[in-house]
Amino acid sequence: MKDLKYLFAFTIPLTVFLSIYFKDIFSYTTLVYAYGVIPLFELIFKPKSYEEKRVVSSDLKNIFFDSLLYLNFPIVTSLLFYGFNVLSFETTFFYEEVGIVLSLAILLATNGINVAHELGHRKSGFAKNISKSLLLYSLYMHFFIEHNKGHHKNVGTPLDPASAKFNQSLYSFWVQSVIGQYINAWKIQLKELNTNSNSFFSIKNQMLIFLFFQVSYLVVIGSVFTIKVAFLAVLVGVISFLMLETINYIEHYGLTRKKMKSGRYERVQTHHSWNSEHQIGRIVLYELTRHSDHHYNASKEYQFLENKFQSPQLPYGYPASMLLALIPSLWFFVMNKKVIEFSKNFYNTKIPTRKTV
Repeated sequence: MKDLKYLFAFTIPLTVFLSIYFKDIFSYTTLVYAYGVIPLFELIFKPKSYEEKRVVSSDLKNIFFDSLLYLNFPIVTSLLFYGFNVLSFETTFFYEEVGIVLSLAILLATNGINVAHELGHRKSGFAKNISKSLLLYSLYMHFFIEHNKGHHKNVGTPLDPASAKFNQSLYSFWVQSVIGQYINAWKIQLKELNTNSNSFFSIKNQMLIFLFFQVSYLVVIGSVFTIKVAFLAVLVGVISFLMLETINYIEHYGLTRKKMKSGRYERVQTHHSWNSEHQIGRIVLYELTRHSDHHYNASKEYQFLENKFQSPQLPYGYPASMLLALIPSLWFFVMNKKVIEFSKNFYNTKIPTRKTV
């Protein structure tokens, strides 16, 4: 019965449906739930303080866990197009449109990109294709390449644009990560094309294919619905991937891998990511908050991820931490001392001071 808790991840799509269907002030249901109700409950109910071991060996159980992930694709797709239909053909006020756009963006960030992230680490071609399809709606398909072949290799080093530096503001990080990851994805792709002697216009050029699909997606939205909704689809995508980058920011803020005498960086360990054991965020995000274990073994499926005592712990759950990061001065006040303390205790080194950016 404990495994049924992951059904709770579908509470986000449920609130999105309510936001679209009832409109009016209810169009903000998802926003209030994700960034109001969940953070409040996580403040009230403190996380468990022990290292939990997950033992899941049954093939039938594993099918259940995988099915939960795959079910997100038709749900996300249906709700997204339902929202676009309402924005196109029903009378809506501006404040309702804002609420629906934010609701759809949260849906894509949690049940879209987050699920795509999990499936992107799987070996099966089917899982990878679902991952790419979910990323399509956020106009962030290059994430599939850069995250798996760039971020996981370079996390916690100056080579990784998705690792936030100490004293770096969220807004500076957004620019660094969004632009840097896209450039890195092209570099990785071009290197692979060159290594395999494939031309730029080869079908092996996934970046070119991703661009084609994303442009086609917007053209279809503009044709089936309206040009205005096509622009709103872009806005939904941008907000959703900025939510993703906010999660990237809180997951690796100020944590660095030590450079060895050989010039190479130490192996990625479980202390190179911030964890959060706050229950609701864990379940809604399919254990993404156990990020240290994920980076230590990227192929480990979400139901097997464990909390590690040696991993630094965020003082709040993911939703509350994301809100805190929106105000750099408050984020620095809470987190800088934690980074300094952790670095001192673990590495016996000082964090070099740098100007806030």
